[in-house]
Amino acid sequence: MKTALVIRHLAFEDLGLLERTIQAAGYQVRYLEAGMDDLSWIDPCDPELLISLGGPIGANDEVDYPFLEDELEILQARLNSDMPTLGICLGAQLMARALGARVYPGPAKEIGWAPITLTTAGTESALRHLSAEHTQVLHWHGDTFDLPEGAVHLASTDLVANQAFAWKKRCLALQFHPEVTVHGMERWFIGHVNEIQRSDKISVQQLRADTQKYGYEMDVHANRFMEDWLLSIKK
Repeated sequence: MKTALVIRHLAFEDLGLLERTIQAAGYQVRYLEAGMDDLSWIDPCDPELLISLGGPIGANDEVDYPFLEDELEILQARLNSDMPTLGICLGAQLMARALGARVYPGPAKEIGWAPITLTTAGTESALRHLSAEHTQVLHWHGDTFDLPEGAVHLASTDLVANQAFAWKKRCLALQFHPEVTVHGMERWFIGHVNEIQRSDKISVQQLRADTQKYGYEMDVHANRFMEDWLLSIKK
């Protein structure tokens, strides 16, 4: 059986609804806990699929979180070899940095449900299932990144220009979160309480209401997106 190796930076930010789609495609999912499991032993080109998930730390924080150096090396090797790789939020920022692009604070924190705008290339990719005509997606980040040289720009929002990019044929970086579930978001509301309470633009009540409004339709379209992307990386 093929292996999907998943680097998880925060216990409740897991594969969520995407896990069943990945398993249905014939992958055995194996999590590695960043900061707990030793990433240095990983052969970057061994797992058939590597996924780097989100988390509240920054892509430039390797002084405080030394495992980021190993993770960047793994991502750089996979990107150079065009091995199937998916980055979500922090994972996308790390992919951008591994490709030599700058990661830095965005114009404001982008937290909550909002549509993405696809580029022409985005409409021709698996991301077409997540277009504004189908669903809104969850955003939860403060940093952003420059588009790496040679990457294909796929999506943006009004606040953040670089929401998704493709690299070569089999690597995809997403600044937003297509993986969250309606029920699982309750863990986010607890785990990210300090960030929510520091903001005068969001509240748990509003986030919960929007999750109920948009989360179920995203479940359908996010799984279609993942099915299509997994098919595309076989080619």
